[in-house]
Amino acid sequence: MQTSSTRMLSRRHLLRGAGAMLALPLLDAMLPRTWGAPSQFKPWNRSHGPQPRMICCYIPNGVNILEWVPETTGKEYQLSKTLQVLEPHRADFTVLSGLGHPASQGGHSGADTWLTGANLQAVPGADYTNSVSMDQIVADLHGKHTRYGSLQLSDQSGTGSAGHSHTLSFDVNGTPLPAENSPQRLFERLFVPESAADKTATLRRLAEKKSILDSVREDAKRLEKTLGKRDRQKLDEYFTSIRTTEEQLSRMEAWIDRPKPEVPPTNLQLASQPGNAHDRPMWIDVMLELAYLAFLTDTTRVITFEWSREAGGFGGGGENHHEYSHHGGDAGMLAKLGQIDRFHLSKLDRFMNLLKSTTEADSHMLDQTIIVYGSGMNSGKGGEHSPKNLPLLVAGGKKLGLKHGQHLAFDSDKHPPLSNVLLSLAQKMGVESDRFSDATGTLTGLV
Repeated sequence: MQTSSTRMLSRRHLLRGAGAMLALPLLDAMLPRTWGAPSQFKPWNRSHGPQPRMICCYIPNGVNILEWVPETTGKEYQLSKTLQVLEPHRADFTVLSGLGHPASQGGHSGADTWLTGANLQAVPGADYTNSVSMDQIVADLHGKHTRYGSLQLSDQSGTGSAGHSHTLSFDVNGTPLPAENSPQRLFERLFVPESAADKTATLRRLAEKKSILDSVREDAKRLEKTLGKRDRQKLDEYFTSIRTTEEQLSRMEAWIDRPKPEVPPTNLQLASQPGNAHDRPMWIDVMLELAYLAFLTDTTRVITFEWSREAGGFGGGGENHHEYSHHGGDAGMLAKLGQIDRFHLSKLDRFMNLLKSTTEADSHMLDQTIIVYGSGMNSGKGGEHSPKNLPLLVAGGKKLGLKHGQHLAFDSDKHPPLSNVLLSLAQKMGVESDRFSDATGTLTGLV
């Protein structure tokens, strides 16, 4: 029986007084108790030991870069005004400044290119051409061992539109992978067992999809003989996409009779809505809680989470985040942007606490989990929406070979590619490749 000091409080608990109602801040008593004693929590079926994991968290519209970038560098750097939110984790993250995507046009397509580094206008005559995102290269390696190769989370479902994607993940052909924005649907997908009828219906749908793919492949092969060189190359990419889809279907079929982890939904705010100003802080928390549970149960090892699509976004109180990114150097708008930045970092702080408080082998989950946090846009000193000097943090992954507690600063005028970071992290996740996008090598100092 719980005492009053440990009684679970609702995250929606309100204080009433003087005719007004005020929402409480997040308290320890509001943390989920069913899995909220993480140090005593035992993962499911983890006899193979801890595995590398990665989550890429995207914040839209850039940041107040003037309050974000530390003035000093190296191990003895001083945290900036904004980054002081993460002071308790100083030894567990690295600040990277000056890096960008030289091939990107900037603007509101930051989320589209953040993990690809692509030039979206590279193909003459094409309105939009993306390339594979780093997370999908990692997922191709680790997805063979988990129920889901990767998860795509966002504040809006689906893929969005070209240049305003609702996802950070793109397959080998640069095709966007749809995201999920509903905590309830995500929880059901990850942890709710399927009935016998559900399994039968799923197997029937998989068989139908396989039959369609077989038919499409045969038609494409007949067509291939009549095409020129360039069209055959395009068709080869299409075949690659078919093979990828077939592999996904086979994995789904192989996992259908394996029981899902049993996770009670108690105290998870699964009804939280991303577009509701009141729910917004809880929605970010619960999506990160579900990411934590997906990692803990080894349901997946790769997650991308677009906290809001580019040119959208809420701050902590439902503000128009996008409006503040067009600050034009206005001190008041920059100050508000800084507040939103610190609100977002408070959510990262909470997630890192959750990982660090969960014992794993001789350490904790954060040491086996790489967190990439940042934006594909720099709103700069005047709101210019540049793809240079992008705000970026890399946290966790010490057991995977990452070095932290430092500010690594680069000269943005020399256009150092952020892809060097992405390549470095992919390698630490076990990918055996020395090439990715426009990377010129791995990043000295981080690995």
